[in-house]
Order: sequence, then C-alpha cells, then structure tokens
Amino acid sequence: MYILALVATVGVAALLPARGPAATVASVATAVAIGALFFLYGARIAPRAAWEGARHWRLHGVVLLSTFVLFPLLALGARWLDGPVLTPALYDGLVYLSVVPSTVQTSIAFTALAGGNVPAAVFSASFSNLAGVLLTPLLAAALLGGGAIFSAGSLVEIAAQLVLPFAAGQAARPWIAGWLERHSRLLGYADRGAILLIVYTAFSAGMVAGVWRQISPARLAVLLAVLAVLLALVLGLTWLAGRLLGFDRADRVTIVFCGSKKSMATGLPMAAVMFGPAAAAILVVPLMLFHQIQLVVCAILARRWGR
Repeated sequence: MYILALVATVGVAALLPARGPAATVASVATAVAIGALFFLYGARIAPRAAWEGARHWRLHGVVLLSTFVLFPLLALGARWLDGPVLTPALYDGLVYLSVVPSTVQTSIAFTALAGGNVPAAVFSASFSNLAGVLLTPLLAAALLGGGAIFSAGSLVEIAAQLVLPFAAGQAARPWIAGWLERHSRLLGYADRGAILLIVYTAFSAGMVAGVWRQISPARLAVLLAVLAVLLALVLGLTWLAGRLLGFDRADRVTIVFCGSKKSMATGLPMAAVMFGPAAAAILVVPLMLFHQIQLVVCAILARRWGR
C-alpha cells in the first residue's frame, strides 16, 4: 500500500503541483514534517537499546563504510555514464545519492522483519543520519565541486532541521515514551505521511521547474536500470563483507539493510540547503527513484529472510 501511495503522490504532484503561495505553504509544511519525523526518531530510541547497539562498533564501521565510502566509489566508478548514458545533471544526482546517509525507520523495520539485530540497527541507522549532517555536505562539496555549498551556515541550517529535533525527542522521551509505544501504529502512519509530503513537495518543484520535461522516457528507463544495478551491487557486497568478516546471521542482516539504504527524508532537505531549490529539483531525481526501488527490493528480501 505504501508503494501505491508513493506512486499516487507522484501522480498528484504531476497533475496538481504546488505553485506560488501553495508552494510556500508546502515548503513550510515539509520543514515542519521533517522536524517532527526526527523528533519522533529521537523519542523512540531508548538509551539502553541505543547503548546495547552502540557496542557493536565493528558492525557500525562496516555500515558507515558502505554508506559513505562504498556508495561514492561505485558512483565514481560509473563516471563513464556521464554523457553517453546519463545527462551531467542526472550523473551529479547519482553522485549526490551516493553520499546521503541511511534511512532510520525502514532500516530498523526491515531488520526486525528479517530477524536481524534490531538494537544495532537502531544505533547504526540513527548514527548514520547524525554523521551525515557533516559527512554529506563535505563529500558533496568534494565530489561535486562548486555545485554544493559547504559552509558553517549550511551546516547550522541542516543541524537545525535534523539534529535539534532528534535531540529534543531524546530529551522528551521520559514523558512521552509510553504514549509512543501505545500508539506505534498511528506513528507509523505519521512517518509515511511525512515522507509522502516530502515527495509531493520535491516532485512539485520539479514539475514547476520543468525538470521532468528534460528527462526523456528512454533516459528515465536507463536511470532506473542504473539504480537497480547499484542497489544489487551494494546488497551483494554488504552481505559478502558480513560473511568474510565473520558476523553472525543477525548482524549480516543488519549490515545489509542499514548499509544499502539512502534516506530521502534526510537527503531532500539537505540538497535544498546545499544546492538551492531550483538546482536540487533535478539533482534529487536519482535519490527519489532509488528510494522506491530500495523499498520494493528490501521488503521482498526481508519477508524471505524472515521466513
């Protein structure tokens, strides 16, 4: 159902994109939704569970290397795609995708469904997002040159959107943890609703800027194939790394699901800060498409491994 909702959201954005004052309202609502999302992430993570997960430092090292080293190396290794296969803007989007941190909620959910190490997934996915506040702008500036704005101001703005709500959630946890546990299903809908709003705002901006008219159906099909291959490579390499490094099955599952994801909830607002809304509109196309592919593929994997 969530995949269908994402597709429907894209369709609504294509037919009825937010323009003018409506775009301003959508942008403000998206910023509020992102803050609320990270507040809930912070409030849900019990300090004891986080501490138990934090002790698996070898596992977290592998996840971070996959997220911020393996992905960028694969994107740079596909440099030959720039021009003959992908437009320069789409290739830059592929590089930007490669430096975005992992997801939080879906990494944890898929790890739990597949019988993985959930406390380690909680810490690893959350730490990936916190590390991404610094690493994503730094890597984007290094790999994309002058296109990305890496400054103290941009870091402060990103931290204000992501880190401060997360910290506020941790601080509020003693008072609201029980309520969150009793309403976990409702909060799951809130998570998905925030993602849908982010997708609508991003696709609307792309429609208004004429981004989708710049991408032919053939080029879009090629991009989808490239992203599918990228995901397949990372899934295979993270599973292989887990086996070669001697991790047990539960930890290997955690490495695969936390190390192969890219967060749209984090990546889209960071792109808007670093590149500006107009430039970010086409730059985030690979990230948005990769997000859909990873949801479908990882949901299938998690169900199979869970059985």
